[in-house]
Amino acid sequence: MMKGVHFQLSIVATLALATFLVSASDPSPLQDFCVAINNTESAVFVNGKFCKDPKFVTANDFFFSGLRIPGNTSNPVGSFVTPANVEQIAGLNTLGISLARIDFAPNGLNPPHTHPRGTEFLIVLEGTLYVGFVTSNGDNNRLFTKVLNKGDVFVFPVGLIHFQLNVGHVNALAVAGLSSQNPGVITIANAVFGSNPPINPDVLAKAFQIDDKEVEYLQKQFWYNNN
Repeated sequence: MMKGVHFQLSIVATLALATFLVSASDPSPLQDFCVAINNTESAVFVNGKFCKDPKFVTANDFFFSGLRIPGNTSNPVGSFVTPANVEQIAGLNTLGISLARIDFAPNGLNPPHTHPRGTEFLIVLEGTLYVGFVTSNGDNNRLFTKVLNKGDVFVFPVGLIHFQLNVGHVNALAVAGLSSQNPGVITIANAVFGSNPPINPDVLAKAFQIDDKEVEYLQKQFWYNNN
């Protein structure tokens, strides 16, 4: 009888260990790519940041005053994003969160973009915003939209294309929180028509079902980088 009990316990322990091993995974990437290198003397980037000696850490490592300053919305899209990620707040390293302030002029747009490494939630502090996101191809690219007023919150799932438009008659202000110390941003128009070097016009003409001249016109535009 005892042998049977011991055998059953061994099976349970083995299954528990296997479950633990299967659920283990690498941390999510915190930059666009990180090519492995054996010679650390030639290393430039790591997945995150090297850590400061705790003895030399100060309160300023966890402080940033930039979000109190309104962004300059005098630009082609009429909005300005002020990020507060690990590049601005060194103490965010390994904590998996970041912030951003977004200022909007009347009719100002934070253009369609994605954050490849972070989910975003947005809270409106002033004004009225029309916001939305588009699901992936497998979900038939469904569009979810909402008009947000002061105090309202909306969530944009990680990696999905989303946008915010000021539909009020006065300036608008929002603050975003993101689930990564370095969520990254890809502004769709910039990436497609403002890449360096430019994408072959034949590729874009076929993809968007337009002619080469329209593609060349769009590639010559000034694509404003809104962080």
